[in-house]
Amino acid sequence: MRPAANPVWLQRSPSPAAAGRVFCIPQAGCGTNVFENWPREQDSIEFLPVELPGRLTRFKDRMPATFQGLAADMVAGLEPYLDVPVAFFGHCWSAIAAFEVAVHLERRGLPPTRLFVSSELPPQLGPAGRMLDMDEPELTVELEATIRDLGREPHPELVALYVRVLRDDIGLRRRYVASAPLRHCPITAIGWTDDTEYRPEQLAGWADSGKTTFVVFPGRHNRFVDAPAELLDAICAGFPSR
Repeated sequence: MRPAANPVWLQRSPSPAAAGRVFCIPQAGCGTNVFENWPREQDSIEFLPVELPGRLTRFKDRMPATFQGLAADMVAGLEPYLDVPVAFFGHCWSAIAAFEVAVHLERRGLPPTRLFVSSELPPQLGPAGRMLDMDEPELTVELEATIRDLGREPHPELVALYVRVLRDDIGLRRRYVASAPLRHCPITAIGWTDDTEYRPEQLAGWADSGKTTFVVFPGRHNRFVDAPAELLDAICAGFPSR
């Protein structure tokens, strides 16, 4: 019998009936609630939000100093659930985390079925991002805008907590040195037509990080939180025929 879900990394037990699993990594300063609109599964593919250190149920856990360290810890925590084809989804900052997880798994001889990266510059073009040089008041404004974009009203105390999370996450991006390109895991790079952070054409460099397919979907930077059908369909299509 498969062990119960690791309470550190997953909020629920993966289904033993799943034909594949997508581990969904929240972006900087956010928790698994950004995936609350996503279904549990589609076409026998299970979507599993990953709880990162320092947020929600893991406020007391410290984020590793590097994306590579985070990837190693995540793979160790998710290892019991790699018994079916798996993919990783990352948006913006978490696209880099997802890339490093795929690299780590490749080095262990366990390449994911596919890596999905949304609205983020490729690893070799970093550190990059307009938030890298923001001070705490500026990050507060940025976080409040993100919360409103997710359809919620910012709560001052929670914002203060998550600004510290966001600051630590940005520190990882500032220190980041990219690993070697992927050799076996294919990449799907996702752009959004109305994205004011990164235009779809800015994602072209992902081709230097592995064999990459490019798609562009309608919507703003954080449109992924709405679980658009075209995005979910593309993710499920990335798995082997069942």
